[in-house]
Amino acid sequence: QVQLVESGGGLVQAGGSLRLSCAASGRTFSSDVMGWFRQAPGKEREFVAAITWSGGTTVYSDSVKGRFTISRGNARKTVLLQMNSLKPEDTAVYYCAARPYTILRNASEYAYWGQGTQVTVSS
Repeated sequence: QVQLVESGGGLVQAGGSLRLSCAASGRTFSSDVMGWFRQAPGKEREFVAAITWSGGTTVYSDSVKGRFTISRGNARKTVLLQMNSLKPEDTAVYYCAARPYTILRNASEYAYWGQGTQVTVSS
């Protein structure tokens, strides 16, 4: 089992920044992929970004590319999501997720999930 705990959400004005953190524990491997997804009220959960633990390969959705940065944190098994130039449409619950080997964009391909953290961007 893998446990994931997110932190760092909050309320910010449009154009502002937030940094989310995800701490992984339990049965984790260097071959794992860590991803961030988000879900706004009444919408499906959507892919935001993902990174491989081993090589640091990153993938972003078009909607956040150039504004968000996913990276491995200094603490062991921590993944960060730096969100800059935030827009009201970025408002959602943000989830950290994990799966083995390959970065995929479909939420159903991820077996492990955190509890989510709310990000609200006011206009």
